[in-house]
Amino acid sequence: MSDPMRVALLFPTNPVKSERHMPDYSHIDKEMRKSGVTLTVLWTEYCEACRLAGKIPFMFTQFCHYYRQYRLRQKATMHLERSPGEQVEVDWAGKTAFVRDPDTGKNLPAYLFVATLSYSQYTYVEAFYKRDLSAWINAHVRLFQFLGGVPKIVVPDNLKTGVTQADWYHPQIQRNYQAMAEHYDTVILPARPVTPKDKPNVEGNVGNIMTGILAKIRHIPCFSLDELNQLLWEKLDALNARPFQKKEGSRASWFQEEKEYLLPLPREPYQLASWKEATVQFN
Repeated sequence: MSDPMRVALLFPTNPVKSERHMPDYSHIDKEMRKSGVTLTVLWTEYCEACRLAGKIPFMFTQFCHYYRQYRLRQKATMHLERSPGEQVEVDWAGKTAFVRDPDTGKNLPAYLFVATLSYSQYTYVEAFYKRDLSAWINAHVRLFQFLGGVPKIVVPDNLKTGVTQADWYHPQIQRNYQAMAEHYDTVILPARPVTPKDKPNVEGNVGNIMTGILAKIRHIPCFSLDELNQLLWEKLDALNARPFQKKEGSRASWFQEEKEYLLPLPREPYQLASWKEATVQFN
């Protein structure tokens, strides 16, 4: 193959354009700020508009992918004001708490799941013995129960428990994590790898939990995970009720406004499914 042919293949002068119709994401972003409107609702409307216009729509995963791209571009050029009920940031804290084994007296590490609503900064924390998929999913289920509703967007870190392939532009969501999101009619939009500014509220509140909660209970022995969590939630109430330093109110008082904008909980909580690959034998 000649050099001109290689250049033509690698850098075509007329690149093939997608036949699928690109949504108006500025309109979608405005609609997302309205009470009760979700990406699922907007995607359904977009598909219907494409059908009537004789155009081909994107699949839901691509629709969400391009919306995330739009949000990242907007974030790069302007300060985005968060709307109530719009987004929750979730992560595992870097530090651990401990449960004392009543038989051996040894301290067993307990890992802290931390979630913060971007608008009110209202925070949830729960301790688990493992940072596996089961703990990750159950933490979200109990988070939504704690809030009494569901934010429209969940922003996790690119942890392997929730994101099977971390990528700046097209991360792959773990199957159970995606199924959980669909059960609650919310959308997973992972933070970009090594980009804490994509979830600044939960990153900041991890520090608050270290100083405002863990430091205060470090001399109090807990002999079970339930006992530790009860103590954490008691201190968490005080953290959420603490007045802000640079604005009026507290996390708890701002949440009183925000909770009216959360999506309703489904009738039943999500239950973790077990997936297994199998080879079909043709006889």
